[in-house]
Amino acid sequence: MSEEIFDVVNERDEVIDRRPRPEVHRLGLRHRAVHVLVFNRRGEVLLQRRSMKKDTAPGLWDSSASGHLDAGEDYDACAVRELREEIGLHAATPPVRLFKIAACDDTGQEFVWAYRLEAEGPFVMHPDEVDELRWLAPAALTGWMRDRPQDFARALRLIWKTANAGR
Repeated sequence: MSEEIFDVVNERDEVIDRRPRPEVHRLGLRHRAVHVLVFNRRGEVLLQRRSMKKDTAPGLWDSSASGHLDAGEDYDACAVRELREEIGLHAATPPVRLFKIAACDDTGQEFVWAYRLEAEGPFVMHPDEVDELRWLAPAALTGWMRDRPQDFARALRLIWKTANAGR
């Protein structure tokens, strides 16, 4: 498999360079990612427990699907790709955009578009990406996050807080 190349971006999310993934992370350079929250008809959100093979946040609970944009890829295309790669969900169109978060420490210097999608499955976990999937009522997730924030990837905590601000 060839090395992943990411677009490096400035503070306005404009591409200024392209670098290999390990270098982008090691140097803390700004780059791009997506997070998709999948909800079912009952209003539950699907969480994934990140594979222990992951280089960041292994074993922590995270968005239904998430990942970095490849160099030259746009946010919507990445959201569709990550749904397919991580949980085997083939979306005919991009999910609904919820909000964008600026690159910061909690996102690992990633500009993040958060998305929402309604789906029931079936889901197929990619073993190198996901160890477990779990449906949770939003209130249960909020309570779990409050009581045990260390169980969750930092970006998900920020996304969930942003998504539920004002509620």
